[in-house]
Amino acid sequence: MCTGCVQKQYPDRGHTCLENGSYLMNFLACANCQQRDFVLISDRTMENEDDEELVTYLHMCKNCDHVIARHEYTFTVVDDYQEYTMLCMLCGKAEDSISVLPDDPRQTAPLF
Repeated sequence: MCTGCVQKQYPDRGHTCLENGSYLMNFLACANCQQRDFVLISDRTMENEDDEELVTYLHMCKNCDHVIARHEYTFTVVDDYQEYTMLCMLCGKAEDSISVLPDDPRQTAPLF
């Protein structure tokens, strides 16, 4: 992927995991044609294996089809939690975990 197209490689995005889209705040310009235009999503695939959903696609320059970054997003259910991860040079890296129960046991206050 292209380090010349992004301000920061794999920025920390906290809990923000994108299944689709682009983090344009991190896009400088295409290193190939020097244009700062829309970023296209190409070659999007979705695979379901062993209770894991994997979405991958390429971020490409609208003008010259230069590949800016490869985006990877995963979703799994582990025990009582939905687990999300994202890894992309443009969009960043992030992880999130959400309880499938009405009340998240990690968020309850102790009684004493």
